[in-house]
This record gives sequence, C-alpha cells and structure tokens, in this order.
Amino acid sequence: MTIQLYNTLTRKKETFVPLEEGKVKMYVCGPTVYNYIHIGNARPAIVFDTVRRYFEFRGYNVQYVSNFTDVDDKLIRAAKQLGEDVPTISNRFINAYFEDVSALGCKKADIHPRVMENMDIIIDFIEQLVEKGYAYESEGDVYFRTRSFDDYGKLSHQSIDELQAGARIEVGNKKEDDLDFALWKAAKEGEIFWESPWGPGRPGWHIECSAMAKKYLGETIDIHAGGQDLTFPHHENEIAQSESLSGKNFANYWMHNGYINIDNEKMSKSLGNFVLVHDIIKKHNPQVLRFFMLSVHYRNPINYSEELLESTKAAFERLTTSYQNLKYRREASTNLTENNQEWIDKIKALRAEFIEAMDDDFNTALAISVLFELSKLANYYLLEKNTAVEVIDAFTKQFEELFTVLGLTIGQEEMLDEEIDALIETRIQARKDRNFQLADQIRDQLKEMNIILEDTPQGTRWKRG
Repeated sequence: MTIQLYNTLTRKKETFVPLEEGKVKMYVCGPTVYNYIHIGNARPAIVFDTVRRYFEFRGYNVQYVSNFTDVDDKLIRAAKQLGEDVPTISNRFINAYFEDVSALGCKKADIHPRVMENMDIIIDFIEQLVEKGYAYESEGDVYFRTRSFDDYGKLSHQSIDELQAGARIEVGNKKEDDLDFALWKAAKEGEIFWESPWGPGRPGWHIECSAMAKKYLGETIDIHAGGQDLTFPHHENEIAQSESLSGKNFANYWMHNGYINIDNEKMSKSLGNFVLVHDIIKKHNPQVLRFFMLSVHYRNPINYSEELLESTKAAFERLTTSYQNLKYRREASTNLTENNQEWIDKIKALRAEFIEAMDDDFNTALAISVLFELSKLANYYLLEKNTAVEVIDAFTKQFEELFTVLGLTIGQEEMLDEEIDALIETRIQARKDRNFQLADQIRDQLKEMNIILEDTPQGTRWKRG
C-alpha cells in the first residue's frame, strides 16, 4: 500500500507522489521565538517529526526544513519590556526550543533557517515581486497586490469577495486595497531594522517562509506543513507570493494539524490557560506528553488536561511494562519450543497492521492501538510455561522498532544513579538471604527518593513515583 495523505489544498486524501523518486522535500513553519513554546507549538513539532520519521522508515530520504521567526512585532515588544535587544531574546528562546522539543523526542531539522540570517534573499524576493508588478512601495512599506494573484483563496477555500467582506479597514491606510498584505515594514523609531531599497525596515511575517523555502528546497516542494491556524492568512499568502514570482506550484501537498483545547476551552492568554511545554515537562515525563499528542489523529482537535495526561501515563506504562517483562523473561527462555513460527507470524501481522494505519494519512491513533495489541499478545505469550529466545527477541525488536517510528523511547525513563542502583542490588541480596527487615527498610528509603519498586515473577522492577 502506498502512503495516502490529506491535502488541505484539495480537501481529500491523495496518494503521495514525490517530485523526485525516493525523496521528500518538506517545510514546516516553526515558532516565533519570543518566549518558551506552548503546548500548541508542541503539537506540530511532534506531529511532523513523526511524519518525517515514518517517511524515513518507509525508505525515503527526507529534506526537512523548519524555520525560526527571530524578528517580528512580538519580539520587538518583548525586547522593550525586558530591556534587551531582539537577537539576545531570540537566541535565548531558540536554545530553549531545542531543549524542549528534544525532550519530546523531536529530531532537529536538517536546516533551521532564521530570518536575520536570510535578510538578503528576503529583500531580493520582494524586489522581484515589485519588478513584476505584484507588489508596490508605499511610504517605506511594501505591500503585495492580493488581487493580482488570480488563485488567491484556493488553500482556505474562500473567494476574494468573501475575504473582502471580512477585511479590516485600517485608519490611515497606506494600501491600495484592504486585502493587500505587508512584505516589508518601515522601521519605527527605536526598532531593529535592516537597510533596503525602500529604506530601513524589516520583513513582514509571510514573506520569510516563501523566501527560505525557495532557498533551501527549491521553487516547488513536496509538503508544506504547520498548524491549522496558519492556513489563512499565512499559508495562503505564501502561495500567492511564491507562485506569483515563480509561475510554478509552490507545494504539492499541504498538511495541517488540528487545534488544542485546554480543559475543553480554546487556549489563549486572555483565558489564562496558556500552558508552556517548559512547565509541563518539569512535572511529567516528556515521552508521555508525546504519546498523548499521538493518541489522537493529527487532523482532529485534542483536549489537554492534567487528568487526561495522567490517564495517558498509565496507558504508556502498560506498554513499557510489557516490554520490560519480555526483557526479564529472556534470561529464562530457550529455543526448544515447537510453535515459534506461529508466534512470529502473529507479530509480523501486527507490524503490517501498524504500517497500514500509518500509510492511511499517518493515523497514529490507530497505530498506537496496534501497539496495545502487540502488548496484549506479548502478555499472553508470557503465560506460556516454556518461552523461546527467538520469540522474545521478535517481540522486543518489534516494540523497539515501532516505538522509534513514533519517536518514543521504551524502557526505563532514565538510568539510576550509582547510589540508588547499589541500594536496589543490596535489597535483592537481602531478599535472597531472607533478611526481609533490611529489604523493607531499603524499599522505604527508595520510596522517599521517589523510586517505586515492584517485585514481579520476572524480577525486581522500578519506576519513578
């Protein structure tokens, strides 16, 4: 089966056909780095990291580009409030971004372009649009003539008349048309700026991605992706700019992940329910947050709450417990059982189901249900009196492979430090010596250190409390 994905442009699932066989050119809109990322920023980071991983699992060479907006109105406001310059703030929060998304299991993009480092190509892109008549200068600003692009509205599926009716009319408007949008903004007093043919200023938000996608991936790319909120106006404007300049299709497939609600309400600063990833992962295993995000199909909305995250933690631990039980059981297994191939065939069948789920528009929710079937099958197999190393290895390998595809790690969250490791070993020996008083004392001591021990038929296991 080939990979099917939902294309926002056509509003239907389509068979993925790359521009170049075996390769995927993918651009994902990244964050504006004026603060720590919130949970809404985390969803596209996790979703499209998983899409990238799955393409790689299926044998594609993925060129993955994700930008940073490191200069815009929000950064300028933050700089004024904090009494710092824009580069200092953007550098700080780019580093914080990498720390947060790395904890969530996201790989770095092949290229993370920054606006400040690509000012020359952005200015050149705008100059060409002006020369072709698609843009015009007005009192130091440069605007795109929206009506000059006949297909405007094709991504958001709105007509130009519908957009005109909803357009905001600004006081002292310097535009020819209310629908026109800024490509270049003249600098105000005290603001960061760059020299340009239209005077000192900085880029508008939309132009940066068009220019950087063209520079790093070419005039036409396979996939452009981001959050649903970017469909209009950001991605609509990118299409208008890019296709006006090149005369070519900008992206063959557009992918957008759904919104996140907090306790059944839309996340917003005004409601006070703005949740930062930086804060969540101080209290929760980041892998559980990733698992939570992938437990819902990427195009559907997802509701976040502490209760739901705790429930997800329990579900995630059921899978990791199955894996750990397999690892413990391996030492007592042989290769003398007679029905090894029967079990291995069942494992292979579940792997095929996982692939089928992911091939169908990256349905991670269904893929995770397959992982639970794998866990159920593994638990059932461990009830066998005699188990085979060959089958145990097939189970563990399958857990590891499919978890990796989803960007999840399996097994213990982290290594114990030497002190705790020594205490557990001492307790195991105390139990062997039937010194149960010492064993209980060590258990209580570890409990105070937030280490919970579980004595199972497969041996002593631990987890963070």
